[in-house]
Amino acid sequence: MQAIRNTANSLARGMAILLCLGAFAIPAITLAEEQPFLAPFEASYTASMEKGIALNGSAKRTLTSQGDDVWLYRTDVKSFIANIDESLTLRWENNRVVPLRYRYRLSGFLVKDREQSIDFDWKTGFATGKYRGKPFKLELREGALDPLGFQLQLHHDIRAGKRDMTYQIIDGGDYDQDHFAVIDEEPLKTPNGIVATLKAEKVRGEGAKRETLMWFAPDQDYLLIRLLQVEPDGSKYELKLKQAALGG
Repeated sequence: MQAIRNTANSLARGMAILLCLGAFAIPAITLAEEQPFLAPFEASYTASMEKGIALNGSAKRTLTSQGDDVWLYRTDVKSFIANIDESLTLRWENNRVVPLRYRYRLSGFLVKDREQSIDFDWKTGFATGKYRGKPFKLELREGALDPLGFQLQLHHDIRAGKRDMTYQIIDGGDYDQDHFAVIDEEPLKTPNGIVATLKAEKVRGEGAKRETLMWFAPDQDYLLIRLLQVEPDGSKYELKLKQAALGG
């Protein structure tokens, strides 16, 4: 039974890893003069994980307007092992994500429930929250992001032509500095045929054994088509786009 729990927890962590590493990207539409704005969006993905056993799940990502440049960004993941409910209320200002309220909850069969909350008070300059039951308070840095909002910022920056990006992300009660880079142009085989993509990676230190790769489709407004993560023990976690709809 303990071995089953260990596998279940590992698979649940794998699903969470996918979400925290840019697993989904929301496209923006372009106005005249190339001034991007956000649009309501819904995308669904298939998720597969292999660690001794194969497990399939599904995930849905939505972006909805709350008015006055405030948006709600949500992820819902369903699988036999674990469910994830993740949300961010944000402002979109000067082509940047300004996080306001982040919530995350992992629950499921044979996994330990996990929760994280972050509230961003830009007037006082502090972020407060709770991680694994412990409260924290951090001074906000310029451009500080959360584990969900940076994914939207990554997509926008790649779409805007950037190829090397570093973000300050509040996660686990402290700051992480995450580095991403576009490394190649690569045709990707999909159920709808061959799609031209930009291949990006999360840049880690020399000798790192964990690998995270992402494929964005320029002809589909840089929508993320696929994400693959390989763990040091050879376990693989993968997301593939199933369908997407953009508009009101």
